[in-house]
Amino acid sequence: MILRRYKLVFFALIFYGFSGAWAQVSFTSSDKELERAFAWAKEMALHYKGAETDPVGPWYEAALPSRYAFCMRDAAHQSIGAEILGLSRENRNMFTLFAKNISAEKNWCSYWEINKWGKPAPADYRNDKEFWYNLPANFDVLFATWRLYQWTGNKHYINDPAFMRFQQKTVGEYIDTWVLTADSLLKRPAHLHTPIPYNGKDDFQSCRGLPSYSEGIPDMKTGVDLVAALYRGLQTYADILASKGQYSEAKIYAAKAEQYRQALEADWWNNKEARYFAYYGSDGKFSNDNPGPFLLWFDALRDTARVRANLAQIAATNINVETTSYLPFLFYNNGDWATARKYILYLSDPATPRREYPEVSFGVIEGIVQGLMGIAPDAQAGTLSTLFKTTSRGTASVKNLPVLQTTVNITHIDDHHSAIKNLGRRSFKWKAIFTGNYKYAAVNNVLLATTRETDKQGKAISWVQVVVKPGRHVKIGVKQ
Repeated sequence: MILRRYKLVFFALIFYGFSGAWAQVSFTSSDKELERAFAWAKEMALHYKGAETDPVGPWYEAALPSRYAFCMRDAAHQSIGAEILGLSRENRNMFTLFAKNISAEKNWCSYWEINKWGKPAPADYRNDKEFWYNLPANFDVLFATWRLYQWTGNKHYINDPAFMRFQQKTVGEYIDTWVLTADSLLKRPAHLHTPIPYNGKDDFQSCRGLPSYSEGIPDMKTGVDLVAALYRGLQTYADILASKGQYSEAKIYAAKAEQYRQALEADWWNNKEARYFAYYGSDGKFSNDNPGPFLLWFDALRDTARVRANLAQIAATNINVETTSYLPFLFYNNGDWATARKYILYLSDPATPRREYPEVSFGVIEGIVQGLMGIAPDAQAGTLSTLFKTTSRGTASVKNLPVLQTTVNITHIDDHHSAIKNLGRRSFKWKAIFTGNYKYAAVNNVLLATTRETDKQGKAISWVQVVVKPGRHVKIGVKQ
């Protein structure tokens, strides 16, 4: 038994490399408040890692902690934070379970929430005809699996038969069964596939197919977040098909996705109040509600003025901690870096109510690594992009970061100098991006011309791309 254990360790070292790939990710910065926020979030998030012996297999909590479970929305949001923390086995198992449990008996829904015993959580499920389910979930999970592929380079998320079936059923039968075509969103019934007799006071009947992540709104036909989720789900499927060289099919689904995005802009924008409506009811009227994060989460907006309006409305609204946990990454991603930092400090503050909710710590990790550090992998292109989204001239560093089937150290020395070291065994292309208009970049003291363009907020950026082989350390600085 001891010899077998040593053999397993040896082969694991061969697979992962001897360069520290087993070490946990860490973050240091001249901004000590952010450094403390990361340390707290890392400890808290890893606290939610499930036991290896649990019947469900590798997992982490992504629901109310008292349920010992993971639900589709929370897991989709927490997945990249989990990957950053080394919870790859957990992600693969959890999302495979979501994909495998889609079924015709549940009208192509999966289990909204699965517990550590490998069962649908009793708080949300009675039987295949009576259970709680939010319709954006399938598209959110589909989007999450694509992001997991892009982060890890693991094609299991797009090629495994269970995931391929989930993709096909979600963009096909699921949309048809729940009357979710682009021209049906304002006509569809508020309640579908309900038991006979129907008991509207029974959540497992009235909430089986909620057309939004917003809950407690009676007789809603469609939520704006569902429109955005449909757009992103179909665009994601188009991206998956294109990654496999199926360009004709990809074009068809991209066109379908665009129909939802156009409907979002044409039907859901409240020009009088300069905001998006939140939902459409059985009374034939649009209504407002607190602005949620999902138009930005599903990257469904193209009008920069409307993006800014959406950000301003969110920032001016008191919202629950689950919703707030999305905001560090989203505000960094959409150009409001100062507000993004404030949300990280708020979420990690001991005085913040319910900061122990699992999404919070995972959201802080994502906000710092993807947000502040601007780390964005693209497995299909084999590229790792970075952009230091700082409001000061400080420094920040992430070490032992697992990404693109290797491990890296990334340091932003200041806002115009960065360095990277490849600790693993796979090469990648580093696209080092800097804010500002610079003509040249010094790559380990070799001067190269930059590519200059504007980002989606209209800011000037300059970048250069180099191959980083295993063991190589590269430093890049830009200059006029």
